[in-house]
Amino acid sequence: MTYTQADKNRLRWRSRRGLLELDIVFELFLEHDFDQLSPAELDVYQDLLMLPDIDLLELVDGKAETTDKRIAPILERLRHWQVVKTQ
Repeated sequence: MTYTQADKNRLRWRSRRGLLELDIVFELFLEHDFDQLSPAELDVYQDLLMLPDIDLLELVDGKAETTDKRIAPILERLRHWQVVKTQ
């Protein structure tokens, strides 16, 4: 899929979560990494945003792992910001 600026803005809006812990991580991710994502990575990111907040938090915190190899690179970036957030 080709992403327009409007599409990216919608993804940014959907990145706002119901948990403060996720909001902080996503804010850092959006500020530093989001604009460098390829269209394929944006597709994966969009899929990741479909997860419930609790499941997503467990993935980002490293308390759960995914078997979906497509998600792993984006999840690694989010986990980086989770670590930075706690420092």
